[in-house]
Order: sequence, then structure tokens, then C-alpha cells
Amino acid sequence: MLGLSRSDQGAKSLVTAGAQVHRGDLEDLESLRRGAAMSDGVIHTAFIHDFSNFKAICETDRHAIEALGSVLAGSDRPLVVTSGTGMASSAPGRLATEEDVHASGPNAIPRVATEEAAGSVAAKGVRISVVHLPQVHDQFKQGLITYMIAVARDKGVSAYVGDGQNRWPAVHLSDTAPLYRLVLEKEGSGATYHAVGEEGVLCRDIAEVIGRGLRVPVVSMSKEEAATHFGWLGLFAGLDMPASSAQTQQRLGWHPTGPGMISDLEQMRYDAA
Repeated sequence: MLGLSRSDQGAKSLVTAGAQVHRGDLEDLESLRRGAAMSDGVIHTAFIHDFSNFKAICETDRHAIEALGSVLAGSDRPLVVTSGTGMASSAPGRLATEEDVHASGPNAIPRVATEEAAGSVAAKGVRISVVHLPQVHDQFKQGLITYMIAVARDKGVSAYVGDGQNRWPAVHLSDTAPLYRLVLEKEGSGATYHAVGEEGVLCRDIAEVIGRGLRVPVVSMSKEEAATHFGWLGLFAGLDMPASSAQTQQRLGWHPTGPGMISDLEQMRYDAA
């Protein structure tokens, strides 16, 4: 097993896990090509979390996928790439499924770059699959909710938008690695999978448990107020984006069993976060 690392700390983690270390990063495309050339298959989960430059980091992901694909084209070696469940476009109030088509065109959110790159390399003969991640959590990190906690700590209030009935899907960290392994081993190409353990956790419930953990008030905000309060996170704070993994579970025999999002948020140490 070969793992990409951009830091000494990451390299130590790979060695501890029994993997060989390949040094590089997402913006060093030659390092990605060299790593892919040495691999029987590639799982691409890395993403630069500088959401204040969301469009730029999404374009970085596009270039990374294209670089990996340039090596794997025509080889029958699989490439698994990662996007978000929010990319599955569904009717308001309906669970997004693996069959929903992602948004496209000039008005699409920047994350569509990942989906477009997957389609581009598939057309060149790459055996590619896409995994849509929701909020991946344990008692230390919780995806975008990690940033919600930071904002609540900084502003002294834990906020939600409107009535807080918008939902975010979630999955425990321990359930994600088995899914990626199953996808990597699955024959075929072009499939999309949802790594969803909980179809939709109410954002008001998330804000309330954060408020209890930090011992700060919990408040409702309008969309306009949230845009200022949350900064870049305001783009996501009011979105209702529930998602299903029923098809993924049926096709792969994957059944998430990890703790729920609220349980992890209740048990984490807010004084040490």
C-alpha cells in the first residue's frame, strides 16, 4: 500500500498504518502521476480545506483527477474519487440518491469540477467511480460542523438558519474506509456511491448540542444574518441536503454501524477541541 503525504506527520501516520510513503501534494501533479504509476488502483480522498477560496481549490481537485487519470487510462486499474452528497441534485425535500445527476453549467457550485473531471477521464478509458461523502465525523472532527463549532466559540452563540429544520447527512469515520475498499474492488466503471449513515440530521439539533457543549446561547438567524455570522460557511449553513445510501448498501453489501452525529457531538471534549 502506497500513501501520499505532504508532511512529516502524515508520513509517520502512514508508516504506523503499514503503508509506504510517497511524498507530494495535490498541487504537485508530477508527484500524483508518479504515485499512480506505481499503484494497482488509486483512491483519491484529499481535498484542500481552504473554503474561503472554494473555486480555486475545486479547480485544484479537477487538475489532480486529470493527472491521476492520465496515468491510469486504458490500464483497467481503478480510480476512486471523492465528492459531496450535496452534488446530487434532487427536488426540494427529497432524499438525494446515487442516480441523481449533478448540477452543471455556469451556475453550478464550484465542486462540480470534481464531477466533470471524473467524466472527462472516464471518457479517456479510466475505470472510475465516485464516492459522495456527507459530514464525516468522530469525536474529534465533524466535517463542516467542525467550522460551526469554531464560529460558535468565537462569536459566543451557536446559530442555525430560520427554523433549523434543514438537514445534513452524516457518516461515522469508521464506516468510510470499508466503503472505499468495496468500491475499489467493485468491477465496472462510472458508478456513484453514497457514504451515508444518517440521511439527515437537523441543523437545529446540531446547533443545540454545540451550544450545550460550549455553554453558549443557541439562536436562530435569517439567511442574511447567517451570511455575515458564518462567513464562507454561510454558503452551506441554510442548505437542506438529505441523502440516501440505500442503493449503495444494496449494491455493495455495505451497512454503516458507527455512532450517530449527535452522539459524537455530545461526547466530544469541547474544552480540548
